[in-house]
Amino acid sequence: MTHGTHNAVDDPRNENVLIYINGELFPRSEAKISVFDSGYLVGDGVWEGLRLHKGVLVFLKEHYNRLFQGAKTIGMDLKMTRQDITNAIWETLNANEMQDGVHVRLMFTRGIKKTPSQDPRLTISGPNLVIIAEYKKADPKSRDRGVTLFTSTIRRGSPDYLDPRLNCHSKIHEVQALVQAIEAGADEALMLDINGFVSTCNATNFFMVKDGEVWTSTGQYCMNGITRGKVIEICEKSGITCRQKNFSLFDAYGADEAFVTGSFGGLTPVTKIDGRVISGSVPGAMTQKLQQLYEKEIEHAVQISKV
Repeated sequence: MTHGTHNAVDDPRNENVLIYINGELFPRSEAKISVFDSGYLVGDGVWEGLRLHKGVLVFLKEHYNRLFQGAKTIGMDLKMTRQDITNAIWETLNANEMQDGVHVRLMFTRGIKKTPSQDPRLTISGPNLVIIAEYKKADPKSRDRGVTLFTSTIRRGSPDYLDPRLNCHSKIHEVQALVQAIEAGADEALMLDINGFVSTCNATNFFMVKDGEVWTSTGQYCMNGITRGKVIEICEKSGITCRQKNFSLFDAYGADEAFVTGSFGGLTPVTKIDGRVISGSVPGAMTQKLQQLYEKEIEHAVQISKV
């Protein structure tokens, strides 16, 4: 059975959700896009994963900042304002009568190509926008059980050829890393940077705890995670020492606790890295404290959005 940070509780309502494609809504079974789409052909696009919590799209500003920065980085004009996108998201949510416990996948590609090619000049349409909203709650079993990691030989890229902060559709190196981890019997992959320091995981960001301090990578070679940023902010506000620094597997193997972060799963404990036991019981005291503080941060975001 699949186990990892993206495990979700099964919800039969998802069989009948409506999917947004370029201003139209389609039943799940009829939602399709051209085989000449840039995202399908060459992975040319940017995306975001959002949470709808108690009627509020949580941390929407931060997600938009990352989305528009990514689009600008790859030279793609989304042809929509933030408000236009928000309207499209709510059109989708309202059509599905959704208010809580929802995960929204927002995907832009450069558009339809005249012929299979990398060349953006051969794009013959405007950008394609697909919005998939599903009833999706993280399976509490993942948090209770924790996840195991395996260090992949696939490295996080250098900013001069594929900046890890770019939330783009091209994810094959992360898939490769995850395949290695699965084949090694682990749940997810831990990835090093080009200098051999611990960077991130294949789909989440990595943190460790040592002697009451929280450590995470410098951020130079890791995903620009919204939840990662929130955890760092929470530590600063709560007087918890959080160091963004270079550290190696030597340090990670000796951690008192470890956890990974992501918009969907929040904070998920890590029990083993490369077979070394990090924590026999989860969550550890610091991880549990940060889980609680992160949930309070979400509730605060909901409150101020409704003022």
